[in-house]
Amino acid sequence: MSLTLGNLVLNGKCHVMGILNVTPDSFYDGGLHFDLADTQKRVDAMVKEGVEIIDIGGESTRPGSKPVTIDEELDRVIPAIKYIAKNYDIPISIDTQKSEVAKKAVEAGAHIVNDVGGLRNDNMISVVSEMNVPVIMMHMQGTPENMQKNPQYGDVVEDIKKWLEERISAAGKAGIKRSNIIVDPGIGFGKNLKHNLELLGRLNEFKGMAGGLLLGASRKSFIAMMTGNEEGDRLSGSLSAAIMGVTGGVDILRVHDVKETLSAVNTVNSL
Repeated sequence: MSLTLGNLVLNGKCHVMGILNVTPDSFYDGGLHFDLADTQKRVDAMVKEGVEIIDIGGESTRPGSKPVTIDEELDRVIPAIKYIAKNYDIPISIDTQKSEVAKKAVEAGAHIVNDVGGLRNDNMISVVSEMNVPVIMMHMQGTPENMQKNPQYGDVVEDIKKWLEERISAAGKAGIKRSNIIVDPGIGFGKNLKHNLELLGRLNEFKGMAGGLLLGASRKSFIAMMTGNEEGDRLSGSLSAAIMGVTGGVDILRVHDVKETLSAVNTVNSL
């Protein structure tokens, strides 16, 4: 049975999730959508471009970032969620590691919990189980503060698959069905350039682990390492990673550049 996200069904097609960071310090668009009016304009623009899911985050997880308080995160994300829920019939994902934020976000209209902590928090597992919503489970070695300090793996794909399987098992014991989980190998979260490239080349090995597979490689630093481009010039590398995602069988691409990514995805699908 295919996983349903709001009004969207994962049916084998690759879908585009637009990133909405309502933060002052995210690595690419920090501060651009921090004001509610700017947030609303960005939402309107993404919907016009054809976005299929919107992922809202109120706490930066860039390398070296520090956590914010629950109240601060709620103050950032809830107005955005309410605006989307009121004006558009589109799946909303809440990007948070805090169970309290996840619960309030779902109550406000979010359909999906996106936990970069990979459900390592027992309270988050309980909330996701209680709310009975799909969850994105991402792998991260360490925390945002220390994840890029010499990450180590044996076989990066097998190690991450084993970790994800352990988290899926723990979630299952709390009543979260495997079919309600979307796995994300966590490009850029506790991985060096070699690890990231190997993950991109072996995405198909994560297929079938759960209800879906997500790739989030958009504008990340490993792209600049390959191309030498600064943050504002990582589009071509991001689109290349997205195409690898499509050919690797991912169900969702989490991206900053909705219009351009959709165009690339549609081009690949028409070949």
